[in-house]
Amino acid sequence: MFDILKSAIKNLGRKKMRSALTITGIAIGVASVILISSISECGTSAVNTEMDSLGLGGLTISVNSSVNSSHSVLSEDELEIVRDVQHVQQAMPLLMQNTKVNSHDSQSLDALVWGIDSKANQVISLQLLYGRMLNNVDIKSYNNVCLVDQTFAQNIYHRDNIIGKKISIFCGNVEEEFEVVGVIKTGSGLLQNLIGDYIPNFLYVPYTTLQNITGRGSFDQIAVRVEDNYDVDEAGQSIVSTLSNKTGVVDGFSANNLVKQKDGLKNILNTVTVILSAVGAISLLVASLSIMTVMMVSVNERTREIGIKKSIGARRSTILFEFLLEAIFISLIGCFVGLIVGIGISFLGAYYVNVSLQLRKDIILLAVVFSLLSGVVFGVYPAAKASQLKPVDALRIE
Repeated sequence: MFDILKSAIKNLGRKKMRSALTITGIAIGVASVILISSISECGTSAVNTEMDSLGLGGLTISVNSSVNSSHSVLSEDELEIVRDVQHVQQAMPLLMQNTKVNSHDSQSLDALVWGIDSKANQVISLQLLYGRMLNNVDIKSYNNVCLVDQTFAQNIYHRDNIIGKKISIFCGNVEEEFEVVGVIKTGSGLLQNLIGDYIPNFLYVPYTTLQNITGRGSFDQIAVRVEDNYDVDEAGQSIVSTLSNKTGVVDGFSANNLVKQKDGLKNILNTVTVILSAVGAISLLVASLSIMTVMMVSVNERTREIGIKKSIGARRSTILFEFLLEAIFISLIGCFVGLIVGIGISFLGAYYVNVSLQLRKDIILLAVVFSLLSGVVFGVYPAAKASQLKPVDALRIE
């Protein structure tokens, strides 16, 4: 047995370039499958984290833009109606304003200002790093205070904690000075790292202050937190129905289930993963077929050697097992190299875009099993052909 193993390993070194190319093909196939699955897992996890960090994880009520009605608005009256609906745990107004923000050194940044109230942390996902959240005094007194996200703080002051700093915000063609009272954690940082030039910084101010500056009396949306274990879609329908009944505006409002949107995005990512994984699996299959080609060439080149071994007493099973081991060794080495490369590139990629590494152990196991089985399956025919050669016929070949 030991002699067979030694002979199989020695034969791999005879044609180093050919063996190396076949091993490389297997490694690329295994690494591709691991890398694709890792990208999918990291992407899904990071996108969910980003959406949660923006508070995009529940239910929002907005005016149905397809209905032209002056009565179809979201104001304090509609907010109170929503809060009184059964199974609504909390609701708060949301205003949004694209604007420019200036720092102490006149550095200008694009920003999206969110008008929120003191209950924001109970409705949307805002993780406070430094300072405090907005309070009732800020809302009632129209205070010029704001929360900024981590990315904004780094872009302006190159540090996270900027509590007490003053920034100028343009709202409704008016420049107002705001004091930073809190810093909110930015999500995973994936979107900022990948497309940071195309997404704004986020700031949060009292909604009453934003209304006062812009002269608006309505809201853009109402964010709703539904009781735990209650169906979000059903709650949305109930809210819309109640608003329609109490305002007399038919089809004037719509509910947007952001959880369902996240699930839809996840399904899209999963579909893309399946397609890309199929491409990786095909590359692994093609590489596996090359094992059979290489082993067939090896059998033809070593026909005389096989004849000599058989003439001195080598059994058919010994010849078969030796060639089969060569194919398995090629698959084993390629699989090992592919594992290291695939996991290594996944780790470096996750580190580069600042997300936690996510590996699909089931996909990795599947890739390993497939590559090893391919060595057996595609090595059987060449090994069988080698074992069936007759010594007399083999020795005739020069």
